[in-house]
Amino acid sequence: MVAPLFAYLDSIKARDPAPRTRWEVLLYPGVHAVALHRVANWLFRGELYFLARFVNHIARLLTGIDIHPGAKLGQRLFIDHGQGVVIGETAIIGDDVTIYQSVTLGGTDPTNGIAGKRHPTLEDGVIVGSGAAVLGPIVVGMRARIGANSVVTRDVPEGATMVGIPARATLVDAEDYAKPFVPYGTPCNEACDPQVQRLEGLKAEVEQLTRRLAELTQETGPQRKRG
Repeated sequence: MVAPLFAYLDSIKARDPAPRTRWEVLLYPGVHAVALHRVANWLFRGELYFLARFVNHIARLLTGIDIHPGAKLGQRLFIDHGQGVVIGETAIIGDDVTIYQSVTLGGTDPTNGIAGKRHPTLEDGVIVGSGAAVLGPIVVGMRARIGANSVVTRDVPEGATMVGIPARATLVDAEDYAKPFVPYGTPCNEACDPQVQRLEGLKAEVEQLTRRLAELTQETGPQRKRG
């Protein structure tokens, strides 16, 4: 019992520079929410739905985090700060996932789901930045990063960094991409801004057209002199 607990606390310390000791991590509301969810999920799987909901209700009052008792959570889930996090009934979360405050793993119309699945699946190592919404029975691939305040409604490839509304994959510096962990899933780099990337693309197109126009001017100049 002690070794898995220490491994969990150490995994959180590795992703959060704030705590000085393991024992500080024990005071985190995200840790309390996950622990109480384990109890609620056990009751839910035993079809003790009212008791499961009761534990869920207590957890929400204590932590501000709402995890449906039916959601499936992997190992070493870290909900940082956590206020306003909502995780739906059919959500599936893999191992070593990090979720920040005000994230919603929301569902769609039950008739649109696959075999009743309405909520997303986050594979191992995913990071979801604060305020992001991941909606529907989609799959977010391993080590993908969802930037702060993004809205994701389609499957995310493994290792992709998604930003914007609706979220789109964005290019990141190799240095950022190689990092094992990016706080809030959002590289703090102007070049990662999709608006900046679009402007850079337009700038490249204008430069290309300018060069082509200069070439055409040079080609037509001798013809006019001969004429």
